[in-house]
Amino acid sequence: MDRIPTAPRNKPYHAAWRSGGSALLLVLLTACLLFFSFFEKNKLQAVIASGELMVLTRSSPTTYFETPEGTGGFEHDLVKSFASYLGVTPRFIVAEKFNDIMPRFIKGEADMAAAGITVTEARAKLVRFGPPYQEIRQQVIYRLGTQRPANVPELVGRQIEVQSGTSYAERLRELQKEYPDLKWNEVDKDTEELLETVWEGLLELTIADSNIVAIDRQYFPDLQVAFSMQIPESLAWAFPLGPDQSLYDAAVKFLEQSRASGELAQLIDRYYGPAVRLDFINLSVYKVRIRSLLPQFQLLYEGAGKEYGLDWRLLAALGYQESFWDQKAVSPTGVRGLMMLTEDTAAYLGIKNRQDPAQSIDGAARYIKSLIDRLPPGIIGPDRLWMALAAYNIGINHLEDARILTQKQGHDPNKWNDVKNYLPWLADEQWYPKTKYGYARGTEPIRFVNRIRTYYDVLVKLDEEEKAKNKPKALDLKAPAI
Repeated sequence: MDRIPTAPRNKPYHAAWRSGGSALLLVLLTACLLFFSFFEKNKLQAVIASGELMVLTRSSPTTYFETPEGTGGFEHDLVKSFASYLGVTPRFIVAEKFNDIMPRFIKGEADMAAAGITVTEARAKLVRFGPPYQEIRQQVIYRLGTQRPANVPELVGRQIEVQSGTSYAERLRELQKEYPDLKWNEVDKDTEELLETVWEGLLELTIADSNIVAIDRQYFPDLQVAFSMQIPESLAWAFPLGPDQSLYDAAVKFLEQSRASGELAQLIDRYYGPAVRLDFINLSVYKVRIRSLLPQFQLLYEGAGKEYGLDWRLLAALGYQESFWDQKAVSPTGVRGLMMLTEDTAAYLGIKNRQDPAQSIDGAARYIKSLIDRLPPGIIGPDRLWMALAAYNIGINHLEDARILTQKQGHDPNKWNDVKNYLPWLADEQWYPKTKYGYARGTEPIRFVNRIRTYYDVLVKLDEEEKAKNKPKALDLKAPAI
């Protein structure tokens, strides 16, 4: 018996297989897409799984910079704390220009951008901004001794340059609608570079955020604020747009926690606090004396720093605060010499001649090192140094009284930013009788530490500039007229 041909019978089977196979294939493809989209959408899990947070930033005194001691900067430290919160390591991608940050970030080169980015309406259409962590103002900057514009109409006809791609340019374009004759140039230079150009007298005006101005006025003291352009603006981190908010949500929680704990305030104080506490005349003189006096003692400071594990620039800053680098200085209370040691302190340290610069610097270095070592182990990082400097000024026992007051008021006795708020209580008759060591002029160590921090920051800046130029170690500076 002949078999019935199988082909016709198999046609329905093949058709069914094709239909069912297509459906099965569709299911598999959908499952794969869902699988991969899960990991694509859950950015937070992807970051944690990789162990690395990719951050786009820029090099500047307010964001990210490198020193012989390592990397630093306000944005660097805040991001590093966020990465620690996530349990990962930050990897910074440094854009050469501010104008490159947004385009590169939109292309997906990083998980987030942290570069002192001002929140604007135009940018908010391109990225998702996190909660603001700092408020700033745009400020018009001119050089002391030149004509000061008092308001926007007085900007008309002036030589103005701003960095291209910034919110400054956006603001000027808005103002031009009201003042059609307002003109400016957008240039491919960093804001910090433009501020220096104003200081040199080669540019009339520029515009910069107030946080940048606060830092740069330490180094270019004749820079002056003419007026603020508008209401405060916010700085924030940038995250990608899209349905996935996992990394953004984590940042929101972190910043809430950082703000509540006081960590954010301490970080702002660390980078910006000292910068606004000295007047430009004092710093102008300081920079002149860096050139004229410091080279006489720099090798002694370097030697003592190496001997006791301290930054020589800190010791030099301390010396300037104490005597203005005058080795023959004598105070009405009898302290004398380059580091202004008391007779008792000199005897304790075995110093025979307080006016000998070598003995004075070595003694002060040994003393500040002993104070650092004597502080409780819970005081760490920069707080340990600021506390030691306060103890150098007021005495370690009075500092301990202030730490106890701080703790009794519910604040952290291991944080300088907290303790400095209660040091003035040592002179308050309501509080100092309750302390073990009694009355002390508690505002003095606060000023003392603030000044040294500023002097130190200026020295670090200038020293790094000299090293970058491959110049001799002795610092030099083209001083402004005073």
